[in-house]
Amino acid sequence: MIKPLYNFIRKTQWGGKSFVMLCVSVFSGIIVALQYDAANPFFSSISLDLIVPFGDFWRSLHFYSSQLFFFLSVAHFSVIAVDMRHEIPFSKWLYLCLSLPVILLLLFTGYILRGDATGQAAGYIAENIARSIPIAGELVNNFLFAVSEVGMRKVLANHLAGLVFLWLFLSWDHIRRYKVEWRKNGIELIVLFLFCSFVMAPMEIHGPGASLISGPWFFLGMQEMLRTVRPLVAGVLFPLTLVVATLCLYRHRWRRLAGLYILCWLVGYAVLTVVAVSRV
Repeated sequence: MIKPLYNFIRKTQWGGKSFVMLCVSVFSGIIVALQYDAANPFFSSISLDLIVPFGDFWRSLHFYSSQLFFFLSVAHFSVIAVDMRHEIPFSKWLYLCLSLPVILLLLFTGYILRGDATGQAAGYIAENIARSIPIAGELVNNFLFAVSEVGMRKVLANHLAGLVFLWLFLSWDHIRRYKVEWRKNGIELIVLFLFCSFVMAPMEIHGPGASLISGPWFFLGMQEMLRTVRPLVAGVLFPLTLVVATLCLYRHRWRRLAGLYILCWLVGYAVLTVVAVSRV
């Protein structure tokens, strides 16, 4: 049973599916951005759901297609890592490894732009983590976030352009081989459109009864770690070890040790996430 499942995972076109979800995310994101006001992020997000015709559908489509793009990209990356041979130049492997954190930053800035309780918490924590970096902390914060100083302007610019161009630079040599195969992904798209027609993207208002303001789902483990560990360690060094471990997968003699570390990292982070969820 394990072998057929493994063969199915290997043969599934994760790259093509993730590229289709990227196209949907970009198209729906443009529609959402046309209605977005960086000076009033929460009000414009709520107005999109309540006032703009079909605004709730487009916001949900952008949200869920972006999430699927991340999950499918991780699946595609995992298959490449398992089946990788040394015909892949190390420079290309380096770019692919760095592209995943950029996708996470794209998702993360999207949460901040909502301006709701989750977005406010994410922006506040992100600024403190960025400032904890020695020497370059203020520079990194001013480049990526600076929510306290200029509101959502830099976050919006990075979400729409800066991080997008960075991801394209890292991934272009890999994604240019893919074509948008809408027919092969027709069922998935129909299910996605129907799902987004009935299920709205989350929007959280922090009320007096809430015991904890939590960040995005992929940030909860780090948020839990920040309760006891310094921001530099929890928010910078700890995630950096995962990136280094994925780079080490390129060398055959390091693959087993790197794979073991990645597995332990993911299990540990999952436990931290469960603990963080239990606090909400």
